[in-house]
Amino acid sequence: MNTLFEYQKAFSRNIGWVTADEQNLLRSRKIAIAGLGGVGGSHLLTLTRLGIGAFHIADFDKFELANFNRQAGATVSHLDNEKTEVLAAMAKDINPELEIKKFSTGVTKQNLDDFFSEVDVYVDALDFFAFDARQMVFDYCAKNNIPAITAAPLGMGAALLNFLPGRMSFEDYFQLEGKSEMDKILNFLLGLAPSMLQRGYLVYPGAVDLFNHKGPSTPMACELCAGLATTQVLKILLKRGKVLSAPWGLHFDAYSNKLVKTWRPGGNSNPLQRLAINLARRQFMSQQSK
Repeated sequence: MNTLFEYQKAFSRNIGWVTADEQNLLRSRKIAIAGLGGVGGSHLLTLTRLGIGAFHIADFDKFELANFNRQAGATVSHLDNEKTEVLAAMAKDINPELEIKKFSTGVTKQNLDDFFSEVDVYVDALDFFAFDARQMVFDYCAKNNIPAITAAPLGMGAALLNFLPGRMSFEDYFQLEGKSEMDKILNFLLGLAPSMLQRGYLVYPGAVDLFNHKGPSTPMACELCAGLATTQVLKILLKRGKVLSAPWGLHFDAYSNKLVKTWRPGGNSNPLQRLAINLARRQFMSQQSK
């Protein structure tokens, strides 16, 4: 143990926005994060600075050059290193007392129970296109009464949805089960951000190739996601303030100076959502045929 580290002093500047008793409660809680890429690493480090005391983290990937524009831990010295190892070391450099269990093969059916063992909140950071894994973990959370948060980096903003025990589930909202790959992409994208605030300032549409799992990203969006998600964790754990739950959501876009409180009763079965998804499908099919 680092003798220079003192938990209470390290996180004393949190006091005022939280009480000393609340800080101790945060210290006793465990968060699970699946995915340590664009947003996952920032989630981990921000939650660590909040004073959370334990984590389960999962990712099967290693750092590469294409990660440098947005991912916490993506540096020259970390190239080709496992993300779980790098981020765990960075978090423990902030708080040497942290308890971190690493799942370097990602979240699988085989380790699902272990990954969620004694977890208080799940924070989703899986790759946008990891639909099977995402459906699996959110279904587990719903069945085991674990609050689940997803914050998506979109353009230069972030879209937030919370899925709370006893409320609308991830599948009821997004309706991905049995859908084609194209429909999963469209359902997930339009479900995350019904307002699509990021659409108006995309300067090079050619960079977006969703069907080949490619798209542009920004570091600003990832950091905004971490702020939004960590605030939800605080509110859930401390039982403070109103926590929006799907079909309610938030979308903040720093570039367009807009904040929208979204509401899609029925999720993607909502008539407005069905219309938006159908229009998007036609647009993408038209682009594919060119």
